[in-house]
Amino acid sequence: MPGEWHDVGPVDAASEDAPLTVKVGDREVGVYCLKGEYYALEDICPHAYALLSQGFIDGEEVECALHGAKFHIPSGKCTKEPGGRDLARYPVKQQGGRLYVKIG
Repeated sequence: MPGEWHDVGPVDAASEDAPLTVKVGDREVGVYCLKGEYYALEDICPHAYALLSQGFIDGEEVECALHGAKFHIPSGKCTKEPGGRDLARYPVKQQGGRLYVKIG
């Protein structure tokens, strides 16, 4: 899979209670930690501009604070409208105490 790995911060920057919000190039990315696993998703709600990482986390879902759309964090799938579509997902790896997201 082509693309480039980007250092987005220390491993402890994303926790179960507080995802990491980062900008990688021209993309807004939310990095989530669920049960010790890290997931990176497109961070802008497809329905209307809102950062999903600023929304509400319930189990494996994040709810957009603006209009209530919900997305499954591990898969990026829209589970409640008005999301409109699934979210882009990005590979995440840990290395040397840092988190890296692959874009491209």
